[in-house]
Parts: sequence; structure tokens; C-alpha cells
Amino acid sequence: MAEALLRTAALVRPRRGRFAATVALGAGALLAGAALLMTSGMLISRAALRPEVLSLLVVIVAVRGFGMARALLRYWERVVSHDLAFRVLADLRLRCFRRLAPLVPGDLRGVGAGELLTRFVADVDQLQHLYLRALAPPLVALVAIVCCAVAAALLLPAAGVVLAAALLLAAVLVPLLTARAAAGAARRQGAARAALTSELVEAIEGGAELAVAGRADDRRARLRGADAELSRLARSDARAGALAVGLGTLLAGAGAVAVLLVAIPAVSDGSLDGVWLAALALLALAAFEAVEPLGGAARHLHACSAAATRLEQLMATEPRVQDPLAPVPIPPRATLELHAATVVLPGAPSAVEDEHDCGACAGDCGGPGDGRGHAPVAGAVLDRVSLRLSPGERVVLVGPSGAGKTTLARLAARLIDPDGGQVTLGGVDLRAATQEQVRSNVLTITQDARIFTTTVRENVLLAARGADASRGEGAGGDTEVAAALTAAGLGDWLATLPHGLDTLVGEDGAQLSGGERQRLLLARALISDVPLLVLDEPTAHLDPATARAVLQDLDAAAGDRGLLLITHDPALVPRADRVLELRGGRLTELTTTAASVTSND
Repeated sequence: MAEALLRTAALVRPRRGRFAATVALGAGALLAGAALLMTSGMLISRAALRPEVLSLLVVIVAVRGFGMARALLRYWERVVSHDLAFRVLADLRLRCFRRLAPLVPGDLRGVGAGELLTRFVADVDQLQHLYLRALAPPLVALVAIVCCAVAAALLLPAAGVVLAAALLLAAVLVPLLTARAAAGAARRQGAARAALTSELVEAIEGGAELAVAGRADDRRARLRGADAELSRLARSDARAGALAVGLGTLLAGAGAVAVLLVAIPAVSDGSLDGVWLAALALLALAAFEAVEPLGGAARHLHACSAAATRLEQLMATEPRVQDPLAPVPIPPRATLELHAATVVLPGAPSAVEDEHDCGACAGDCGGPGDGRGHAPVAGAVLDRVSLRLSPGERVVLVGPSGAGKTTLARLAARLIDPDGGQVTLGGVDLRAATQEQVRSNVLTITQDARIFTTTVRENVLLAARGADASRGEGAGGDTEVAAALTAAGLGDWLATLPHGLDTLVGEDGAQLSGGERQRLLLARALISDVPLLVLDEPTAHLDPATARAVLQDLDAAAGDRGLLLITHDPALVPRADRVLELRGGRLTELTTTAASVTSND
């Protein structure tokens, strides 16, 4: 836990100048406030003796100066500290995103959406308090305690010792007791918040299903229970905060009384001028202002530590696909090849014993009955699969559900790496190239690809390399998007939209029918300029006539780009150079007749 917090705290190192300025301005504001009260007490005491007004002029000016300085220093402390917090927060969010993005294709399947949302949003937001409310207050308090104790000692050494002792006692006791009270609260609150967020996400995403099944009341009861648990823990944390405030106030009063008990005899015996008595008492009260935030600092430190630990647990996950330190360039319009590629299910007994590209079968291992003596690989989704896709080729892949067709598509896009064999582009092993290089040559659109909660234009432009929302502005960009939609069979649909390309499609395409959703994904593929397209079930949810028309438009729009079409019905494909069947983890090439029979199974 401490290691995670230290690594997070180290993010302030590039901005240590701003952090030092935050501490200096905070300490300056506190000391200006203490000096204001101290000089005010002296002014009141001297004024009670009715001296000449001119003799009070310096003190009056000092009071005004300290008052103005306190306001200005506090203002700039707020500006600099919050600027620092937001800059570090931006760095932290970017760091988290860079670590999480490579995990999204398949390494976060054990983490629920609600828990991921809590860690990436709530925990990251919690860490903004680490610098502003957990690390800075102790340093500010240290500076203020030393300066106030020295000031008191210059007037009366005994008062300085008493004030220093009282301040140190409060500085240790307040955060210690608060930390003990809040020790488990931060961790429990984080878990409770994640549970509540998970319940909310599931209730929102499955609201229609819950209503149809008559289980909406049960879900509401679970939400109320999760909310009640989080509220209970929040109240417990609030009690710890109240304890810190109350204890700090009590010790401040006790410290001021202790200073007076030392100073009054000194005034009586003449060792201290009486006009400084009120100044010492007010100085003691002002000095304890530095101690008050320490209880909150302890609570925030525990909360930030728990948040940092949860984030570290998530970011410590090593992505299965990593970029090489020295990537190898991929030649333009390269051919994609799978050489005896094997993918084993996680947790399955590994039996990848023959990873070489077999010379006996020219790298095209057949099924178990191919007579070549290749035993099946235990737990393999893909078992020594060999495949070639060149620009301009049309390859159709068929197979029953669960045969591994989507796994092959993910392998082609390097969303996963093979456990055996290799995948190459232009002869370059994909593991020797960056993921960005692969994405520039191969685009995979899966059946469950995400439709974002934005406009039609921005959803289509997502696959246009280097494009952003501004690319859709103007006639040229809109014409390009409209052409892709028309090629995908959505030309008539586009004409009926109330706001054209600016029409919102809803959460994950909620405003679209199943067929419209698939065609929008198809348009996303067509607008890209990559030479190889891998489309997983591009005609799902379409009737045969529409599917055939869409595939004909796709074939024409793809031009000289290579197409790997994963489908259940190869008979709908207008043109195919090869039809392959994936069954039992093995890949075989079908004749036209066999493909027709397979499509009718």
C-alpha cells in the first residue's frame, strides 16, 4: 500500500517548484494571519493605555499590512495549489489511460464495468487530494509551528517552549487518532462505492430486461442496500473528521491557556511587558490554525492510499500484447499470413509441442485426419492454423459458433498474440511491430464492435486514420462519410434522419436496429484506408436479399483491398478467391460445392 502511494506521490516531482510554492504560500498565509492577530492584540493593549496616536502608527500600519498580506497569500495559495492538483490529476489520468488502453482488448474481462468506472474515475479523482490536502498541510504546519514558537520565545522563552510543546502534541495526537478512526473506512468506502456503481451500471444497462422479467423492485432493493452501506461508511468517516476538528479546537484552547499561565507571572514580575500578554494568547490561538488540517490530512492520506492501491492492482496487469523496443518497419500493402498459429484458452493444459511451420505440409496443417500425424493441441481454440490474405483477395471463413472465428480475427489485428506459430505482415512477425503499425495495415470490425454515444458522422470517422470530429465539417468530409454509408446500404436511411450526419445514435447504437447497427460498422470499415479488412459477421441481422446486396456493395467499395469475411453463409458472398472452414480449431479449404453444403447446415 505504501509503495503504491509513494509511486503516485512521485508524480509531483516534475512540478516540485509549484509544490514548493504551494507550501510557501500556505505557510506565509498562516504566518500573516498569526502576525495579524498578534499585532492586533498588542494594538488593543497599547491603545488601552491612551498613548499618543503617533506612537501607534507603526502598529496600525502593521495590522493593515498583515491583513492585506494574509488575503493575497491565501488567494495565490489557492490558485497555485489547485493548478498543481489539476495538472497532476491530468498526468495521472493520462498515465492510467496509457496503462489501461492496452488491457482493454481482452485483459480486463475479470473486472466489471462498475468497478472499472470506480477505479478510473472515483479513485483517480480521490488522488487529486493527495498533494493538496494530504502532503502539503503537514509541511505548512511544520513551518508555521517553528516560526510561531520562535516568535513566542523571542518575547518569553518559557512561552515559546510551552507553545512548541502544545503544538507538537496536537500535531501528533490529532492525525494519529484520526488515522486510527479512519483506518479501515477508506478501504471499505472504496469497495462499497465500487459495489454501488456496479449495481447502477447493471440496472441502467439491463433496465428493460429487469422490467420485462418483473425484477425491477428486487434491483431497486439491492441499490438501496448498497447505497445505505456506502452512507453508513461515509457517516463513520465523517465522525472521524468531526473528532479531528473537535480535538484540534480543544487543544488550541488548552494551548492558549497554558501560554497565559506562563505569561501572567512574567508580567507580574516585570520580565514581560503587559502589552504583549494579549499578543501571546492570540498568537497561540492563531498557531493552532496550522494544526487543524492535519486530521483531514490523515483521513485523505488513508483514502488516497487505498485509491492508489486499487489503481496499482489494475495497472499492474501486464498486457498480453506489448510493443517491441525496436519495431521493424512493415512494407506497404503487405500480405497477412498465419504460420501454424495456435491459440490456447487461458488455464487450459498447454500441449503446444509442434510449433514449427511444417515442411511436410508446406505450412498448411490440416485436421486430425490429414494423415500427417499432428496430434490436436489440448485446449486450443486455433490449432496450427495457416492462412494468407493479400491486398485484392477475397477470402471467406465459415464455421460453427464457438469454432474460433472471432479469435482468428483478433489474432489478425494483433489484439492477441499466438501461443505457437507466428503471424506476419510482409514477412515481419507482428510481435516485432507496434500495435499502431498493425492497425495501419489491418482493420478488424467484430460483430460486437462498439457504437459510441455520439453522432453518425463521428462513429463512421472513428476508423479514418488521423481523423477527428473536425474532419466531418465541410462538404468534402461529409461526402466521404455519406459515400461510406451508401456503400454499406444506409443511403436511404441517411436521407430519413432528422439531423442527417449529426443525428445521435444512442448508447451503443440504441436508436439503431440490428441491421442498421451492422451496416454502420461496415461503413466504418469502408471509410478507412487500410489495405486489409477483416469483417466478423458483417451481415448479421440482415435478410438474405439485403445481405447479398450489402456484400456486393462491399466488394465493389473495397476495390483492391484484401477482405477476410467471416460469415455463416458463404453463398451470399458475390466473389471469393477461397472459402475456408474452421472447425475443431483446424482450418481446411472448401470447394464451392462444399461451401454451399456448409452454408445450408
